[in-house]
Amino acid sequence: MSTLELFIPIVAIVFSHSLAFGVLYIYLRNRNRERMLMIEKGVDPSIYMQKKGTSSSTALKYGLFLVGIAVGIIMGAIISQTTSMVDGFAYLSMILLFGGIGLMAYYLIERKKDDRTNG
Repeated sequence: MSTLELFIPIVAIVFSHSLAFGVLYIYLRNRNRERMLMIEKGVDPSIYMQKKGTSSSTALKYGLFLVGIAVGIIMGAIISQTTSMVDGFAYLSMILLFGGIGLMAYYLIERKKDDRTNG
């Protein structure tokens, strides 16, 4: 193995980590600047803060999404075994399909809950 082949994974790892750090740093710096400007102008910055959802609602969303992914993996395995579809396409399409169905189910459950509380 030559030294050039050795440096390629090292450079890739360093670059990807520094890219993630850079994006996070710029996001947090700009958010802080925006809030400081709001304070200087006399606007309360807490009105723009996101309200945290209830933990049960978040747990339901991630639970339905992960169940959808698991069902998608199972269906991808069934499709790849029973048809001539390429394994990668079968798995990826089923994971995306059932993950999306899980998120849509979450949306419908939350909308029905909001209708009951507001209506």
